[in-house]
Amino acid sequence: QIVLPLEWFPLNKPSAGDYFHMAYNIITPFLLLKLIERSPKTLPHSAVYLCIITFVMGASIHLVGDSINHRLILSGYQLHLSVRDNPIIKSLKPESLIDSFELLYYYDENLGHSMWCLMWYVYFKTGPCVFHLTKGCCSSHRQRKAAPAAAPLWYLVTEGQIFILYIFTFFAMMATVMHQKRKGFVLDSNGLFLFYSFSITLALVAVWVACLWSDQTLRKKYPGVIYVPEPWAFYTLHIQGQH
Repeated sequence: QIVLPLEWFPLNKPSAGDYFHMAYNIITPFLLLKLIERSPKTLPHSAVYLCIITFVMGASIHLVGDSINHRLILSGYQLHLSVRDNPIIKSLKPESLIDSFELLYYYDENLGHSMWCLMWYVYFKTGPCVFHLTKGCCSSHRQRKAAPAAAPLWYLVTEGQIFILYIFTFFAMMATVMHQKRKGFVLDSNGLFLFYSFSITLALVAVWVACLWSDQTLRKKYPGVIYVPEPWAFYTLHIQGQH
């Protein structure tokens, strides 16, 4: 969308970003299935298929919600406010339309994200990419690439609001690594790459939360014990207004 801005496309038609999102919804589950096939230890086939179907459905719901959200931003929608607090939503008539927008937000931010990211949690917990274990010592040259890989993972955790799933996955990863280490197994370069990516991501999330800890507007949007603001909400609150 930086190269091909949303403004270049009719608002009632898919944009370039939408087409890439559609491709992602097809390619990603296919690659996940191929990777799981190579795993020496995995879930039963029926459970794997159910997870993939759940992932595709959640990603598709997220695609629709995300596409409409981006178009609403062009019309003045502010992501740092709740649906009912947005000025453009307040002016809708009849007021029952506001319920429809709240339903759309629920599908995108709650149901879609949960279904989409639950599959990642299952995959990272059981799939072949997490626990690359080998006997003895191994190279860690891929640690240098962990920082660039942590950046999109940080965005996934914050914008997708999946911190709880992420932290449980990380703890499960650490517990498995420590358990297998007692048997003489250590992570190979692929396992170290993922382990360092998750570790750096946790640090990035901690810095992100610390920087926005005193932001009362975002605090109101994200109440509760776990406070992890979305980057898009930060954008509409602090950046968009400056342009």
